[in-house]
Amino acid sequence: MATPLDDSSTPAAGDQTAIARQAILDANRNVIAYELYDRSRKFAEHSAASDAEMLFNVLSHAELQPLMGRKLMYINCTHESLSGKHLELIHPERVVLEVPPVPDHSAAEIEARITAMEAVKARGFRLAFGHQTLARQYAAWLPLASFIKIDLQKVPADKLEALVRFAGKSTTARVIAEKVETLEQYELAARVGIKLFQGYWFATPILVRGQTLRPGQANIIQLINLIKKPAEVGEIEEILKRDPTLSFNLLRFINSAGFGLNVEISSFRHAVMMLGLQKLFRWAALLMTTSRMGDTAPAVGKMAVVRGRLMELLVTELLPPELADDAFVVGIFSLLDTMLGLPMEQALASISLSTHVTDALLHRKGMYAPFLDLTLACESAQDEAFARTATQLQLSNHQVNWAHLQALAWAENMDAS
Repeated sequence: MATPLDDSSTPAAGDQTAIARQAILDANRNVIAYELYDRSRKFAEHSAASDAEMLFNVLSHAELQPLMGRKLMYINCTHESLSGKHLELIHPERVVLEVPPVPDHSAAEIEARITAMEAVKARGFRLAFGHQTLARQYAAWLPLASFIKIDLQKVPADKLEALVRFAGKSTTARVIAEKVETLEQYELAARVGIKLFQGYWFATPILVRGQTLRPGQANIIQLINLIKKPAEVGEIEEILKRDPTLSFNLLRFINSAGFGLNVEISSFRHAVMMLGLQKLFRWAALLMTTSRMGDTAPAVGKMAVVRGRLMELLVTELLPPELADDAFVVGIFSLLDTMLGLPMEQALASISLSTHVTDALLHRKGMYAPFLDLTLACESAQDEAFARTATQLQLSNHQVNWAHLQALAWAENMDAS
């Protein structure tokens, strides 16, 4: 059960920087990096000042470290910020600077920017350019590129292969397909040789006709259903005995130092009795989310864990504490369709959940719906949706962002354990 956020240990609301992230994945859909962006709107526009403040906050405050985990950081910057003194304070090996094209693609401006980019590259920073730099006038920039990002919302599908081929001939940079929002876009990008991807499609379902649950998944779902009945301890024990992986994970979890027991648990019945049905349910939900299922990207499981924890923290701010468990379930199962490769209605049909949970997941209504909307807004760069949902719940930008950071930290700690 979550505890209310302690504002006494957090930065003052007026000193708040709201930072979000989006994953960059490899061909196996493993997260290799995060792009960070500022959602605080402290500055009227993207500038050298806003670049310096965001990078300073990310690198200076321990509570922001979960935004990065152990991955590369991609940070958008202006040309002016490339000469900023703030870059001298950081180690460059984990930072990729995303550099925009110049206004109006002026030949004189393109030439004038090369010196500053050469200087940061010489210090060890990697540079990422947009696909616009594959145009002839940017030829002098291309040797500086470590990454080229191709926006699939702007490049026509029939031009993509030629553009990727040109990038391969003109630069040693790795190509990233960004704004991948459909299966068709992902498959096209992979087919033409792109091996790095970024976009919201990686949190959407992969539907496979006639797919059945693998035995491990089926046992987790059956365990969840027995807990929700609730069933007798003996019935739950039988499920654990049937699946060695399931039982091993449970005993490893309950015997871990983090669980805080002074006595070692050696039997399944003892484990169930010590853990209790409520915690056992949460453990099973987390196991379903963090276990690799079929072709589901590891990023999806991490995202679901963050959603669950964030929902729990947000609900605890406004509603009675006993409602936080269902809020956790709403968040963590909001990607259940993706994890099982089934439509949400069909995925939920296999699990016994409360009406409040299913109403939020299927119909976006009920007490948890606005919290889910806010949680989803935290993952995107859609400032209006974030502001609207936070205002609806009467939560400050500071409260939401601090809860998001705590959720990210919790998910990173789980991944490291």
